[in-house]
Amino acid sequence: MERTLSIVKPDGVRRNLIGEVLSRFESADLRLIALKMIKLSKKQAEGFYAVHKDRPFFSSLTNFMSSGPCVVTVVEGDNAINKLREIMGATNPDEAAKGTIRNDYASNIEQNIVHGSDSSESALFEISYFFNELEICEREYP
Repeated sequence: MERTLSIVKPDGVRRNLIGEVLSRFESADLRLIALKMIKLSKKQAEGFYAVHKDRPFFSSLTNFMSSGPCVVTVVEGDNAINKLREIMGATNPDEAAKGTIRNDYASNIEQNIVHGSDSSESALFEISYFFNELEICEREYP
């Protein structure tokens, strides 16, 4: 089983899309094994997105991510990283495939409802940024 991190971003929380996002994951045979709502400080958002610190969008991204509550989750399943990214759609909602979360709900490239780890390496860092081992619950599979 592969694990990945997903975040329902502040725009998704504000628009009451938490359940919609999470149900799409579960409908694709992904399991939620950790979940919490948090409010990132600017400094915490900068730490999480440190990989982008030299990019021109870093300041606006971290301002946005610290603008309101987020729902962070750990998702598990076969090929979870790629499967989750397919469900989310392309970062730019104008390029996202029909029926993806970003195509259906995102308003722009930055406020695009949801985040998902892009590799197993980033998933390890991102999961540990928000969760300790006690907060991750093993689940049985039928």
